[in-house]
Parts: sequence; C-alpha cells; structure tokens
Amino acid sequence: MTDPIDPTPDLLRFGWEEWVALPDLGLPALRAKVDTGARTSALHASDIETFGPASAPKVRFMVHPVPGRDDLAIACSARIVDRRTVTSSNGESETRYVIASTLRVGEESWRIELTLTNRATMASRMLLGREALKDHITIVATDRFCQPELSYDAYSSARVRRDAPNRALRIAVLSREDNYSTRRLVEEGEKRGHAVEVIDTTRCYMAINHMAPEVHYDGKRLPRYDAVIPRIGASVTSYGTAVIRQFETIGTFCVNGSDGISASRDKLMAHQIMARAKIGMPNTAFAASPKDTDSLMRLVGTAPLIVKLLESTQGKGVVLAETKKAASSVIDAFRGLKANFLVQDFVKEAAGEDIRCLVVGGKVVAAMKRTGAEGDFRSNLHRGGSAKVVRISKEERETAAKAAKAFKLDLAGVDLLRSDAGPKVLEVNSSPGLEGIETATKKNIAGLLYDHVEAKVRPAPVRKRRTGA
Repeated sequence: MTDPIDPTPDLLRFGWEEWVALPDLGLPALRAKVDTGARTSALHASDIETFGPASAPKVRFMVHPVPGRDDLAIACSARIVDRRTVTSSNGESETRYVIASTLRVGEESWRIELTLTNRATMASRMLLGREALKDHITIVATDRFCQPELSYDAYSSARVRRDAPNRALRIAVLSREDNYSTRRLVEEGEKRGHAVEVIDTTRCYMAINHMAPEVHYDGKRLPRYDAVIPRIGASVTSYGTAVIRQFETIGTFCVNGSDGISASRDKLMAHQIMARAKIGMPNTAFAASPKDTDSLMRLVGTAPLIVKLLESTQGKGVVLAETKKAASSVIDAFRGLKANFLVQDFVKEAAGEDIRCLVVGGKVVAAMKRTGAEGDFRSNLHRGGSAKVVRISKEERETAAKAAKAFKLDLAGVDLLRSDAGPKVLEVNSSPGLEGIETATKKNIAGLLYDHVEAKVRPAPVRKRRTGA
C-alpha cells in the first residue's frame, strides 16, 4: 500500500544542492548545484588542454574539488564528445568541451554529459542541468542534501590512489632515434589509450626562471605531460639531462631522473656510487696521469686486464690486455691521447658472458644471458653477440635491484658477471634497449614499464590539514 504521506514513492528526491560522485574521473565527492534552468551540466576545470589524434580527441584537465583548497588538485582526462557554446545567465557566451561520465548519487548511477569550465568563484564545483536529471527525479527547491551525504574526507583517504580510474595519459618519449625501443614505447602506450609523443631532445629549448619554467619545442611551448620517458643518447647526455632537469623543475614525473642518468654515464662516478652502496664489481683503478703504470695495474690485479675509456658505449673503447706488457702499452697509448680511462680486473670465469637484468620500479622483470661473438670477450648485442633467457639467483636479483636503486633509476639495464666471488656489476644502463630482452624473454617489457608509469601518476592521498584550536 502506498504511504499517503508520500504520493510519489518512486521518485528520487533532489534538493537544490546534492552530494554526487564522478567515479570515471576519480572524483568521489562533489557538491553539485541543481539548476533546471540550465540545459547542460558543468564541471569546474582548469588547465584544460586537448591531446590525442584528431579522429579521437581527448581532453585533460585539473579539478580542485574542494572550494578553498587550491593545494588539492585531481588530474582527469576523458574523450571529447562535442564542443558546445553555452550562454550564462548574465548573457556571456563561452565555447566549452563536452565530455561524458557516470554520475553516482547514493545507490543510483547513470551517464551524463558535462561541459568543462572554470567555476573557481562558485561554491558548488558542479552544476546539474536538466539534461542530466532522470525522469523519475523530483526537485524540492526548498531543501538541500536529500540524498546520502558524502564528505571531502574521501580525498584524504588511500582509496583516492587505489580507486583512481585508468585515465588517458599524455606522455613524452625523449628520443632522437626511430628505433625498436622508441617504436615499442609509442605502440604500447597508444594501445593503452595514452597519447605518446616522441620529442627530439636536441630540438628542445628552455625558459629558465623562478615564476614559470617552460620547455619549448619547434617554436611552441610544450604542453604539460603526465610523464616523460627519457631515451637519452650518450652523445647528448649533457644537454639531454638539462632538458630532463627542466621537466623535473616543472614537476613532471620522469621515469629516470637527470642525476641518475648523469651518474650512470660517468663510469668513474658510477663505480664510486656502487662502491659506496657496497655493490660487488670488478676491482677498478683510476688515475689522471700516473707516473708509475705498474703501480696502477697492481691496484687491480694480475693480467689479463680490461682498459676502458670513461666515455665508452656498446663495447667501444674497451680493450682486453692479455699480458702485463700489453696492458702497459694500451695504458701508455690512452694516456698519450689524453683520454680518461679505467683499469679493471678481468673476470676469467665469466667466459665472455654476462647477464643483463632489466629493472623496472625497483624489481627485476626480465633477465637474459649475453654471449660474445666468437673470439670477442665483449658480449654486447650491438657487436654481434647473442642472447637467451636465463634464470638468475636470488643474490643476482637483489644485486641488480640494489644497483638500480643506488642510481635512483626506475628503468635500468644492469649488467652482471658471474664470478667465483658472487655477482659483479659491470655497468648500469639508464637507457636500456628493449629489442634484445623482449625477443629473448618473450616478455612485454614496454607494458611492464607502462604499468609502473600508470601507478606513479595516480593521484596521491592528501593529508588532512590541521585546523587551529
């Protein structure tokens, strides 16, 4: 029997203001003003910018859901469904992007369209127009909050990070080369719905100031990226790390930071960092211009020895000296060229093989054994070496993760030698190639990297501010 006090029991009662949620956008609590005089609903948004292909454009924007809390900003993105000219009550017209999202009120939810506009001066960060109101909603203009009340405390909960939607990201890959690794990063990112742009590092230039530091490219200011994936070539390390520092200054998440890349490229500094972190490595000696070559070699051990240029890459500038006399000749030759070099112990038991461990987000996600071409002690794939998947020990796994952590790299290729004394790190590569290890292990390394990036750029829980007594 129908309750005579409520003649419309099936109607959802709305006051002139209600608590709502937009879960698709990661907004668990908003105060919305209900306005049947407005046709279209509106959401407060700032820093609005479009991205993605023209055939499927998207928009990203920031929402400050709590009035007066400019420090709390939620990054959102959505597909653009329309552009619409909206005329306000004071007669001003504005062209706005229109998106679609799920509206949740109490136990009910349905899809609505929203225009994006700046409502910073409004008490309610959202306006519900008549198009969003279902047929079975009745408006009680004299009431407020007829539906279950929510709280802004939802934004200080760990659920904000855990329940954040998988929004489309705008990602820059800093690379000068159209190679396998760059193509895979673009392919995998776009497959996940992200907008991935390849940026030539050397064509970037920077506005450096304390008010609004910017990165420019081909005559335009680069947009705000969610993340930057550096693929900095050794020949442009100095300028490339300067560009990354600029992104870090802006506040962009960079998979590998400028300090870690610089340290990994400086072989002397790299070995000193590993020594400080107590990471096993071949005995190494360095001097600017030692008068006594024999003393330098004695610091390392007996022949054979490795003599390595500090700026060597991909096995170039690395010489195996089979005898003490040969080592002395190579050292004298490098010194005559005024070249900086290291002298290292040669790990005979490695037998021309090393282990490349790929570390993502502090975890070893793949490993392969690399074997040098016949007659070559170097195992680099670029020099004709071969690779196959390998099972690594717990100690090798821990050593590789520890080495990547010492350089603060979220993506690193750590090269290990298997010695009688345990794993020894040869090198930590801050721009590891993906082709060899994806081919050898059949793993989607690019996908694992994007898993890490997506987790990193989720909104962090916001601490509740203390109020004065």
